[in-house]
Amino acid sequence: MSERDFSVVVFGATGVTGRQVAAHLARRAGSADVRWAAAGRDPGKIERVLGEIGVTAPQVLAADIDDPESLRAMAARTDVVLDLVGPYTLYGEPVIEACIEAGAHYADLTGEMVFVRRMIDAHGEKAKERGVKIVNTSGFESLPVDLCVLLAAETARERWDEGLAVVDVDADIPLPSGRLSTADLLSGGTLQSMAVMLEEQDGRALVDPGVLLDEREAAAVRRVSPIAIAPRFDDRGQPVGPMMPGPFINPMVIHRSAALLAAIEERPFEPFRYREGVVTSLGRPAPAPVRLAAAAVSTGLQAGFRALAKARPSTRLRAAGLIRKRLPSSGFGPQGSRLEDWHWTLNVRAATSGGHHVRVDLDADGQPGYLTTATMLAEAGLLLAEPGATPDRSGFLTPALAIGTQHLERFHPAGARFRIAS
Repeated sequence: MSERDFSVVVFGATGVTGRQVAAHLARRAGSADVRWAAAGRDPGKIERVLGEIGVTAPQVLAADIDDPESLRAMAARTDVVLDLVGPYTLYGEPVIEACIEAGAHYADLTGEMVFVRRMIDAHGEKAKERGVKIVNTSGFESLPVDLCVLLAAETARERWDEGLAVVDVDADIPLPSGRLSTADLLSGGTLQSMAVMLEEQDGRALVDPGVLLDEREAAAVRRVSPIAIAPRFDDRGQPVGPMMPGPFINPMVIHRSAALLAAIEERPFEPFRYREGVVTSLGRPAPAPVRLAAAAVSTGLQAGFRALAKARPSTRLRAAGLIRKRLPSSGFGPQGSRLEDWHWTLNVRAATSGGHHVRVDLDADGQPGYLTTATMLAEAGLLLAEPGATPDRSGFLTPALAIGTQHLERFHPAGARFRIAS
C-alpha cells in the first residue's frame, strides 16, 4: 500500500470522458480499496458536474495548468494521475513534468502523436531515472489493440519461439438501435484535438507509422508496414473500412511496442506487417453494396485527412481554423444512456515468422470512444497504482508494455474481456 493519499487522481473530471472515469472509480470504491480524488481548476464546478451524474468524489483538489506548483502538489499526493485535460499539445506537458518531478505515474488519452514524440525526446530519460511510467494513448486508441497484439506476440513466443510476421486487426462496432446523432459518435474534444494536430509544423509526421521510433527502426516500419486505408474484406467476407475515428494512431503505438519489447528482450527489432480496420456491419441487416459503400465513404474521409496532413502549412492552418469555428467544442459528446447501449469486438489474427497462427479476441460493452475508453483508463490507473501489478519498467511506455498482460481479468469490471481464441 502506498503512503500517498490517493491511488488515482482524475485531472479534468468535468469533460465527456473525465466524468465517466470518475463514475467508474466511484463504483469500484464501493467494492475495493480504491482511494481516488478528482482535480481541476474549479473544485466547485467539479462537484456540481459530478453531482449531476450521481457521483461524489471523496476529495476534490484544486490544480491548474497555469499554476505549476498546484500540479506538483496534486502529483505528490497520488500514485497515478489520469490526465483528461486536452488538447494535450496545448495542456499536456506541464502535467507530465509535474508527475515526473513528484514521482507519480501518468496516463492520458491523447491521439496527438507528434506531441507524444516531443515528450519522449524532452522528458524520456528523466522519467526513466525517476522510475515513472508515462503512458499516452490509453483510450480506445490504443490500449485494447495494443494489449491484444502483445498477447498474440507473447503467445507466439511461448508456443513456438517465433515472432510475429503479419497482424490483422478487425473491429466490429455495431451501431445501437434508435436514432443516432453526431453527439452519440464523436466529442468536441476529439475535434479540437484534430485542429491542434493540423497546426503541427511537420504535417507528414501525423500519418507516419514510424514517428515514435528512431530513424533506423522507422525506415524499416515504413518499408514493411505502410498504413493502408483502402477498403478490404475480412475472413468472413464482410467489407472493412479504415479504423475510426482515425487509422494512423494505433500503427504508431503497435510498432513502438514491438521495438521497445525487442530492446527489453535484447533481440533485434523485426517489424511485422500491421493492418487494421472496422467491419462495416452497421449492426443491422444491410445488403453488401450498402456496407461496401459505407467502407468506401470512411476510406474517402481518412484519405482526405492524409492528403491534408501532407498539404502546405497554410492549407492546414486554414482547415484547423474552420474546425474551431464550425465544429463543436469541448463538452459536446455522448451522454447518459447513449453511452451504454453498445457492444463491440476486436479480432486479432496473427501469423508468425514460421507460419503458425494466433488469434486473440476482445469483446466489450459501452460506447468505445468514450465509455469503454473511460472505464479501461480507470482500471489501467488502478493497476499502475498497485505495487507489483504491472511490469517493472519506466519511462515513456506504450499501454501494453506499461500494463502487461498478467492481469487482463482486471478489465472485466470495465466491460472488456480478453481471450486467446486459438
